[in-house]
Amino acid sequence: MASPKASAPDAGEWLVLIYKIPAEPTRLRSGAWRRLKALGAVYLQNSVAAFPRTPTAERALRKLRHDIIEMSGTAVLLNSSILVGDDTVLGAFQAARSDEFEEIVDRCEDFLKGLKKEWDASHFTYAELEENEVDYNKLVNWFQSVGERDQFGAEGRAAAEDGLSRCERALEEYAARVYAEEPEGH
Repeated sequence: MASPKASAPDAGEWLVLIYKIPAEPTRLRSGAWRRLKALGAVYLQNSVAAFPRTPTAERALRKLRHDIIEMSGTAVLLNSSILVGDDTVLGAFQAARSDEFEEIVDRCEDFLKGLKKEWDASHFTYAELEENEVDYNKLVNWFQSVGERDQFGAEGRAAAEDGLSRCERALEEYAARVYAEEPEGH
């Protein structure tokens, strides 16, 4: 698992999106909110989201700004440095990433419990193995997404990496058992 990027942005450089979207239809606002959440938004207040300044974030926010305007909304994207309160913004950003890493750890525990249930019930089939591989790959992809948003090395990353490693080992043990249960001649 990769550690935070060596070219992480300076904690004092932020992009700030200030926007307003019509109340109806609500799907427009919820769609914008989901996109901001997926980017790792830290809301400074309603409709004011901050992001560490990176080329990737800038491209995504320029696109979102364009889309908001297409929705008959308004949006302004600012390049900003924080004069006072940088610890507050950085703390909120770090807390959001830590929460995401903690959720991954929780889901890893659920995955391990599910594998144990299959093991205890002697469900050693290729279909079960495939389902578990899909679930494991979702966890890995989720971790990668959160890791890309983790610009400053948030707490919880190591625990999430450990959880994924435990899941990988358990999945390999389960796969070995599935292979051992395969009937002769198939």
